[in-house]
Amino acid sequence: MLEKNWQYYPSLPEDLKQADSYIPLLIRQLLYNRNLKSIQEMEEFLSISLKDADFDPVGDWFFSHNPFLFKDMQKAVELIIEKIKNQEKILVYGDYDVDGVTATVLVLETLKILGASVDIYLPDRVSEGYGLNKEAIDKISEDGTKLIITVDNGIRNFREVDYAKSLGLDIIVTDHHVLPENEEEIPKCLVIDSADPNSGYPFSLLAGVGVAFKLVSALIYKSKLDRENRKQILEKNLDLVALGTIADLVPLVGENRLLVEKGLKVLNKNKRQGLNALIKIISRSDKDLKAWNVAWQLAPRLNAASRIGHANSAFSLLSSEDIFELKELASELNKRNIERQEITKNIMAQVEASIDPENLEPVIIGTASEEEFWNEGVIGLVAGKITDKYHRPSLIISRIVEEAKYDEKEKTMKAVKTSFKGSGRSIEGFNLIEAVEKGAEFLDKYGGHPMACGFSIKDEENYKKFVEVIKQETRKIDPKNLIPKLKIDALISFSEISNDLVLEIEKLAPFGQNNWQPKLASQKTLLEDVSYVGSDGQHVKLRFSQDKFSVPAIFFNGQALCENLEIGKEYDLVFYLDINEYNGKREVQLKIIDIKKSQ
Repeated sequence: MLEKNWQYYPSLPEDLKQADSYIPLLIRQLLYNRNLKSIQEMEEFLSISLKDADFDPVGDWFFSHNPFLFKDMQKAVELIIEKIKNQEKILVYGDYDVDGVTATVLVLETLKILGASVDIYLPDRVSEGYGLNKEAIDKISEDGTKLIITVDNGIRNFREVDYAKSLGLDIIVTDHHVLPENEEEIPKCLVIDSADPNSGYPFSLLAGVGVAFKLVSALIYKSKLDRENRKQILEKNLDLVALGTIADLVPLVGENRLLVEKGLKVLNKNKRQGLNALIKIISRSDKDLKAWNVAWQLAPRLNAASRIGHANSAFSLLSSEDIFELKELASELNKRNIERQEITKNIMAQVEASIDPENLEPVIIGTASEEEFWNEGVIGLVAGKITDKYHRPSLIISRIVEEAKYDEKEKTMKAVKTSFKGSGRSIEGFNLIEAVEKGAEFLDKYGGHPMACGFSIKDEENYKKFVEVIKQETRKIDPKNLIPKLKIDALISFSEISNDLVLEIEKLAPFGQNNWQPKLASQKTLLEDVSYVGSDGQHVKLRFSQDKFSVPAIFFNGQALCENLEIGKEYDLVFYLDINEYNGKREVQLKIIDIKKSQ
């Protein structure tokens, strides 16, 4: 495991320390680290309040920006209402990840309530890939659809949009991905995209399901439903909004934080039977689900639907009300997730077999051998794990059989022509998509952003040329950026640790992208006890003391870092603060992130 470079955020400026506010100094420091530079900004963040005075569909309960600020929202709502009145068929075209599936369910259920003739389409991750495709549009058109509403996709499908329009279909694109740089490649239809700098909407970081929620909010506002029904419909669907927003790893700041905070409350009321069935399967100690439960327990099981099969099973789990079917679906998704974990583990092992930890290259490229054809649905997960472990940009590339022949000698089918599909992840300081664009001439398709990418390559020759381009680009990385950094929010002493401090920190929740769970540090703590727990002893229970204050700690998967610790020696710690509840007793504990011998 690579040793991390510990870095502390700059100290809170003196004027913010001296300012008159109810916010404790440590919490001010944590908020300052999150780029909140005034007491007013900090107090607004903690109050979780946001409202537009000119938009009030359900009274004071409604809390987010006016959806009609999107420049095309009014026309989109009018078009949908027209289709509903004429009973013309509408189709919601989603995506296969959690964000896309939750957005699909959200729009479908709302349109049904409003009396629409509506259906959905989720593409297959492997055979169709992301976004609109002409074959699917042909089927949709033949089925009598008159309007396609995309959710979480479509902004880079200008050709497919033109094709659908040529068949007489209307299109509304709702998305949250960055628009093409070339304006000619922006779909020529109604577009509602929070990432569009010209959209008119004040918050650009919504997830796909967040944009879908704005659309249904506008529809509900224009409906003839009374205020109480509007409130119930919008509130009912906030669990989906929270689920998709957390799963898609968009920043949990601004309106996203509001949506997730409200959505978690709805999720914990256990109103959606499919999620109830899935929640019963996962092992958890928390009384209420938190953002991390969604990110690490619910979302992976829902994503396993499309990684090891089709997303339709995740859609059915979220939309069905058949209790017996839901139990089977939840069990099936759990099994798929276990299978996904095993496949991921096996590919990881194959990739790591080619890595020399003592002589790491600036980029790690793992490609399936000619005998191996890795599951395309998990290569992005493997890339993420490799990058996290080795702190290098990584590309994980699977082979796809395009043509095979029977080998009489070996009595087996052998690939004679293969193509490639890859997924990449990056580190801070290296723009991966820019590097990929340098080799675009060797790619069939590609897309992504500075920290992640996906691409396809048609043959071996282009694969080799592309890999060489990536290697050349990564040789330009500053060696300092290849040392993993651990950003620490604040240095505290054990005397400051209490139940009240944990509760103060919890006021910053829900935690996620750009609103991380605070990482704290303490120096020169005395190790009093250490023991190993878990099926393989992979987790470590510890106890440290400092100036007569003694605090228990847990280090999940910390066996390797702890095996040389000595009782009676002093160590510096980085940790999260947590409350451990056991037999009715509540006790503060440290969740260790990293540990070093004190100097």
